[in-house]
Amino acid sequence: MESEEKRKPNAREIAARVRGEIAAGTFGPGDRLPGGRAYAKKLGVSLMTVQNAYTQLREEGLVEGVSGSGTYVRDTAPGEPAPREAAQRMTDLQAEVARLSTELAGLVERVQQLEVAVGPTQEKSGT
Repeated sequence: MESEEKRKPNAREIAARVRGEIAAGTFGPGDRLPGGRAYAKKLGVSLMTVQNAYTQLREEGLVEGVSGSGTYVRDTAPGEPAPREAAQRMTDLQAEVARLSTELAGLVERVQQLEVAVGPTQEKSGT
């Protein structure tokens, strides 16, 4: 039996993976992230996908690009949260958003069920 081909991760998923590695301490301040080309080949995605993921992490303030050298986990200034802490906060926030989205979808479904149970409502005319 042939194995199913694994779905390739998108930039958002790659950023989440790297963010998780920063939160876990796999990458610390000053550590260089895997080179874009090699990482893209390893994941089976385009270089642009990895670059977009790294851009997302840069916009979040977790990493910084050094021209001609690579992408590094930021070393924060005093008073700023460390990359590991910031990545963990972002991961926690994303989990909370996912939980709230699921809860909201459940509420929408319950409202729809109530609307069906109550039936159509008619507006009263003001005469």
